[in-house]
Amino acid sequence: MEYNAGFYDVAVIGAGHAGIEAALASARLGCSTVIFTINMDAVGNCPCNPSIGGTAKGHLVREIDALGGEMGRTADAAMLQSRMLNKGKGPAVHSLRAQIDRREYSKLMKHKLELQERLQLKQAEIVALDRRPDGVWSLVTRMKARYTAKAVVIATGTFLGGRIFVGDVSFESGPDGMFPAAFLGESLKKLGLSLRRFKTGTPARVLRGSIDFTDLELQEGDEPVVPFSYDTCTPLRNKAVCHMSWTNDKTKEVILKNIHRSAMYSGKIEGVGPRYCPSLEDKIVRFPDKKRHQLFIEPCGLDTEEMYLQGMSSSLPEEVQVQFYRTIKGLEHVEIMRPAYAIEYDCVDPLQLSASMEFLDLPGLYGAGQFNGSSGYEEAAAQGFVAGVNAALKIQGRKPMILDRSSSYIGTLVDDLITKGVTDPYRMMTSRSEYRLVLRQDNADERLTPIGREIGLIDDERWKRFLSKQQQKRAELERAENTVFSPTPELNGILVSRGTSPVQTGVRLADLLRRPELDYEALAPVDAGRPNLPAPVFEAVEIELKYEGYIRRQQADIAEMRRLEERTLPQGMDYANITGLRMEAREKLQKVRPANIGQASRISGVSPADISVLLIWLAKMEEGRTGVQ
Repeated sequence: MEYNAGFYDVAVIGAGHAGIEAALASARLGCSTVIFTINMDAVGNCPCNPSIGGTAKGHLVREIDALGGEMGRTADAAMLQSRMLNKGKGPAVHSLRAQIDRREYSKLMKHKLELQERLQLKQAEIVALDRRPDGVWSLVTRMKARYTAKAVVIATGTFLGGRIFVGDVSFESGPDGMFPAAFLGESLKKLGLSLRRFKTGTPARVLRGSIDFTDLELQEGDEPVVPFSYDTCTPLRNKAVCHMSWTNDKTKEVILKNIHRSAMYSGKIEGVGPRYCPSLEDKIVRFPDKKRHQLFIEPCGLDTEEMYLQGMSSSLPEEVQVQFYRTIKGLEHVEIMRPAYAIEYDCVDPLQLSASMEFLDLPGLYGAGQFNGSSGYEEAAAQGFVAGVNAALKIQGRKPMILDRSSSYIGTLVDDLITKGVTDPYRMMTSRSEYRLVLRQDNADERLTPIGREIGLIDDERWKRFLSKQQQKRAELERAENTVFSPTPELNGILVSRGTSPVQTGVRLADLLRRPELDYEALAPVDAGRPNLPAPVFEAVEIELKYEGYIRRQQADIAEMRRLEERTLPQGMDYANITGLRMEAREKLQKVRPANIGQASRISGVSPADISVLLIWLAKMEEGRTGVQ
């Protein structure tokens, strides 16, 4: 018999990276919130890899933190090794990545949920979800408890209909041997949600003592350590190292000999896997001419002997995994503690969502994370934050937080999902943003902290530090423009040593910093008047000066994009009645229901000619000269 277990403003289904950010944001904005997890020990779990960040993903973590989210702070607290990726390229693609202690990260996140005011953490499997006639949502657990809430965020990760595959063995399961969410999917289908099957995978975990590190390439962390969070003021230090090795012809031979036994190639897996993070057998089949594939041997924590083999995911049988891992240098006698596996799960078509992460036809219902067809902890956390914030803002009668493509990678992620949809698990990459020189990871606070302050997630102390940093940046830019160096032998000696031409007359500091060969460090001996400022301030000034022409051009592109975003489209309009639209465009517009012309222009199948038709139609409607409703 069911019993009434309580009423909340917001209920969050799932306590992975998306669910955590959604629940914390909702509770911190003043809403009574409940978050459900199938297993309390799986809160904040990192089942795929023991790291946070990476190319473009580091941008997302920085942006979540700048808005007032939690992932960055916890990643810093659990950090084992930190590296800034792509340092040999321009600042637009610099991305922070940290190895973390996965158990410490999970422990810290769980404790933060437990301590958060207005938030309750519950171990329960939600098996049914429906919307009552009064608009309130009803959630039923497997233990027959009925919860009610004004809004619900679905953040089921890979648990929804989860099924594990290792060779010809398959069984219902969530990640890491947890129970799956076996019943909720049917309830979601009854609500009208369009579900599909996706797949992801993970490598084996192996025993540290069975690895021979003697001839492996060492990979140490960067010093000084750059934190993810703008709240991390205590200097961090690297506590662990990683190692690199490579596959070889023998590895390839073992895999190809057994490829028919891979669940990926035997036809057992129906779900679509991630295009940009393939299994090892997939790499070997797709890239037959590639002689070898790199792998990284990474620690899972300080208090465990488990090591993670980054880049070695597989769905081959366990005994075949032992064979091919042992062909690799350093792993000749490796002992597998947890075999690699593929996991198949249900997710939703994100074209059913709006930019607030709310379902278009189901008011008060939000989706986040892998449930929306994305992959990765960072993509999940970003969507969870957006969903949790907007669920709370809607309940409070406030306007939603909508991040556009020019404001953030988070805005790009959301816009891609809701306008383009997904055919395989979506992964954020720097190439997905047309404004990446403006959307750098170093200026995430400048772009987004004012938004976090406005919605109520940036406290007074953090806001004070932010304003101080901006003032320091403005003052240093002004000093750089007004400081003039004489053409002394010392200055010209620096210039020549750096491979740039000497000067014959006085030269401004700003003009010197604009030269690609020079930076603040090189000019320190002659810059006696330099103030004692934090390193991020000098970094921001230097980037702004070096790339000001490119930045100015991107800002002009952003202004044009925002002009199109301001041309809103009436919701509920029937595109079939607009003369001049091609049939494909009508179908796509009807399905996606874009909020504005900018979104419409990014829908696959909607051409520039279709956009021109929409602009003409809008102009006529605004003049009152159209009978179309």
